Amino acid sequence: MIVEYTRYKIDEQRRSVFEQACKKAREPLAASAYCLAYEFSRCTEDPQYYVLRIEWDSEEGHLKGFRSSPEFKSFFASVRPYVEDIEEMRHYQVISANCPSFR
Repeated sequence: MIVEYTRYKIDEQRRSVFEQACKKAREPLAASAYCLAYEFSRCTEDPQYYVLRIEWDSEEGHLKGFRSSPEFKSFFASVRPYVEDIEEMRHYQVISANCPSFR
């Protein structure tokens, strides 16, 4: 398993529309065989920051499998207007966790 973190900075005027777009993007993620879980969060200290956390079966499953799938086309159509708002997008390997949901 690999975890992708995407951090967005969204101005106040666009937050509601952005949240709706991310809600719509959940459907193709849930339908993907490569996506194990996902989480969308807003920062409580600074609400202009959001993080999309996605657990993928592997980095290859994300970059080659998901990105060449019909689910990606639908997912990307929802988030495309916010690509320029991404401050960071990286893959991380979980080293340790104290949570049963981590594999």
